[in-house]
Amino acid sequence: MNIARTAVELREALGPEAREGGIGLVPTMGAFHAGHLALMRAARERCEQVVVSLFVNPAQFGPGEDLDRYPRDEARDASLAEEAGVDVLFAPSPAEIYPPGFDTWVDPGRLATILEGAVRPGHFRGVATVCVKLFDIVRPAAAFFGRKDAQQVAVVKQVVRDLNLPVEIIACPTVRDPDGLALSSRNAFLSADERAIALTLPQALDAGLKAHRSGTDAVAAATAVLDAEPRLSVDYVAEADLDGPTLAGAVRVGSTRLIDNVRLTEEA
Repeated sequence: MNIARTAVELREALGPEAREGGIGLVPTMGAFHAGHLALMRAARERCEQVVVSLFVNPAQFGPGEDLDRYPRDEARDASLAEEAGVDVLFAPSPAEIYPPGFDTWVDPGRLATILEGAVRPGHFRGVATVCVKLFDIVRPAAAFFGRKDAQQVAVVKQVVRDLNLPVEIIACPTVRDPDGLALSSRNAFLSADERAIALTLPQALDAGLKAHRSGTDAVAAATAVLDAEPRLSVDYVAEADLDGPTLAGAVRVGSTRLIDNVRLTEEA
């Protein structure tokens, strides 16, 4: 596996095939877990070459958020990526992505202002901008995202559609631990007690899904479960069209913020 730090190094590592298509991109912020590895395997199965980007994107963190403490271990991530059959790990510096004088941003519009966008203003502007930059640098035929970040998937799909970008966005199922907690790099921040509290979120979403299937109010059912756990605070729980009808929620457990969602379909 090659490790590239710049766009020039990346294109050299990919070789002439970079212009022929067949590249799969897995955009990440590192701290790999089984969810990331599932995306890499999906890309490996479909694409001739696999690029994984490892970039903790400062543009998608707001004031007071956890940019400084976001988990970072490039050596471990590189080892896991190589084991997963990745061809190139693209690990640029912030200055490579946002050089001095950078002042051009992608505004995804209304979809970026609800749910996560309402709680984290500007978050999806940062997501959309870095994704467009990565798509231009890597030139993938397909990019792979986890369904756990359902609003992110919906925003990126809209950006690709609206800007006529030549990349297919593939959403892969949420990967969960056996206890039901959706895998997230931020789970590492949870103490044992906090993790037990965090399980309330997937339990609430499951209650909402069951309510929806029985013809009752999914949001009310999920909210009732969350309200019964006073040790967490709720940012939101709501239904939205996020690449399909979705029940999404975000909570804070101690100093850790977690998001999750379920599709409100028979396939969920």
